[in-house]
Amino acid sequence: MSPALPAGGPPWRRLDPRLIWADGLRAVLSMLPGVITLVFLDAGGTMTTAPLLALAGWGLWGALRDLVRWLTTRYRLTATHVECHTGLLVRSFRSVARERIRTVDLDARLIHRAARVCRVTIGAGQTNTAQEAALVLDALSRDAAERLRRELTGAPRQEAVAEVRDPALAEFDRRWVVYNLFGIWALLSGAGLLFGASFALGAFGLDLGGRLRAGADALGLGTVGTIGYCYALLVAAGAVGTGTQFFTGQAFFRLTRERGEHGGTVLRTRRGLFRTREAVRDEARTRGVTLSEPLLWRWLGTTDTSIITTGAFWWSESTTLLPRGPRRVARRVAAAVLGDDEPLTVPTVRHPAAALRRRLMWALCAAVALSLATAPLGWPVWGVTLAVVTPPALGLALAGYRSLGHAVTDGYLVLRAGAMTRNTSALRRTAVSGVCVRQSPLQRRLGLATVRVSTAAGEGSYAARDLAVTDAVPLAVSALPVVASFRTDDGGSRTA
Repeated sequence: MSPALPAGGPPWRRLDPRLIWADGLRAVLSMLPGVITLVFLDAGGTMTTAPLLALAGWGLWGALRDLVRWLTTRYRLTATHVECHTGLLVRSFRSVARERIRTVDLDARLIHRAARVCRVTIGAGQTNTAQEAALVLDALSRDAAERLRRELTGAPRQEAVAEVRDPALAEFDRRWVVYNLFGIWALLSGAGLLFGASFALGAFGLDLGGRLRAGADALGLGTVGTIGYCYALLVAAGAVGTGTQFFTGQAFFRLTRERGEHGGTVLRTRRGLFRTREAVRDEARTRGVTLSEPLLWRWLGTTDTSIITTGAFWWSESTTLLPRGPRRVARRVAAAVLGDDEPLTVPTVRHPAAALRRRLMWALCAAVALSLATAPLGWPVWGVTLAVVTPPALGLALAGYRSLGHAVTDGYLVLRAGAMTRNTSALRRTAVSGVCVRQSPLQRRLGLATVRVSTAAGEGSYAARDLAVTDAVPLAVSALPVVASFRTDDGGSRTA
């Protein structure tokens, strides 16, 4: 069952064999609920046995899949590449140049921790067509994983870190849970929890929905009161779900700046209660930070903090610098990472009122278009739709305008925009590789322009939207001074 391996060169290595008994334990645990239900609770019927059989089948399939992967996977490090052979029916060979490797992250689910192994994700700033990281080794022993990471990234030795504990830039605070209890995802999580609880209890003959309706009838709430009662239950269930998920995922969070073996410094993040995750980022690749503030909870100071770095996609976990928490902590940590608090405190240039008019116009067009889509249903429907949709659309337009802003410091460009989520990005001016000044027909009529800067980090480009034309070219020149050589003055005309 072993794949055909090229001869010569460094020896091939295998995954840790403890993965096998860990998967055996997972298979046993997946069958345990079914055994308890059928033997001790004497429950039967398709509604009871089908989910339990599906759970047991899922556990067995996962164990069998991991067994095949352990039997067929080999990897090795050469002087220039990391190579991996895997697969039984469909064999694959993956090779990643060591000079292209940007991140080596470790994470371990509870079952991994029981077996004292972890999964290693080697990132090279790319994904394949299946949106997978450059290379994933699941699983290696903790010592082998640490040794592999040191070989590939020059991260500091874990033993040395344990001897001299570096001061933390940030540590987990239980009060951060409050910032993660509510939101759209919390409502969806609450709906999922209530549905799952109803399904699970229904397998044992308990009607959760009936009990909730009986409670509402006993209180005599009426139709409106019952709707409010159900909504409160949904919010409470969502708060419990998202709060628990945040606590288990971010418990023991610690962000430190440590010295690498090959010089320079790295940012190390550790977090997780049941599933531990650890990421190391080379600060030499840092190009800036982004602070994201969701609209509905902006009054609470809720902020997400991410790092703009090369070799990692903006949606990957490696870019998350801090979990969602208070703005003051996010600003302090971002200033420590940048080594300068000026980009986060400098006043931004407000964009002209024409940018607000543009947004209000688009908001009204969207509201009218939505009401026209319901016009075939008759006057009351499209009239109510227009009356209901217009106020929030105009509100989003106003919020989007108030979020606009930009600034230039000695070392950074500060760009801010966003209606639902206000993103403030501080990007190093030396990281800018290109500038595009864009005007749509409507922007030309309103005297506006959008300046977009390109960079080989983060999202790839960041924009100052709808600023005055008179500010566009100076901003472009500040971002990339070579732009000034493309400007010509002829009879008062100016192009860039």
